[in-house]
Amino acid sequence: MRINFKRYALYLLRWQASTPILAGVGILLAGMGYLVAAIIANLIGGLIFFWVDQFIFTSQTLAAQWEVKENITCVDCGRVTRGYRLVRSGDYDKSNEAVPEFRCEECSKKKAEKLRDRGIKIE
Repeated sequence: MRINFKRYALYLLRWQASTPILAGVGILLAGMGYLVAAIIANLIGGLIFFWVDQFIFTSQTLAAQWEVKENITCVDCGRVTRGYRLVRSGDYDKSNEAVPEFRCEECSKKKAEKLRDRGIKIE
């Protein structure tokens, strides 16, 4: 299993953000009994943080963005096949590239390894 450290870091920050909210609700409702206060605090936390967690774990803005096209000519080997290009990942951004370079699957994997060697994270 590959860990996406950006998502993991956001999740840890989200987890810490829930602490004061849940503690505050628990303190306000402590007169109802600690168990009831904990249950209500967790329900409120679930109502709030479900949406935050959903964004963290499903958002495409946090993932590498690829473009895929059929019937391209690979810029490296010249084969006509399905083509791939990495558009954006971290500081790497080719979204405004005038002439996008598509590669076959094999050449795309080689290019991805070269980018990783340069320190560009591809998730």
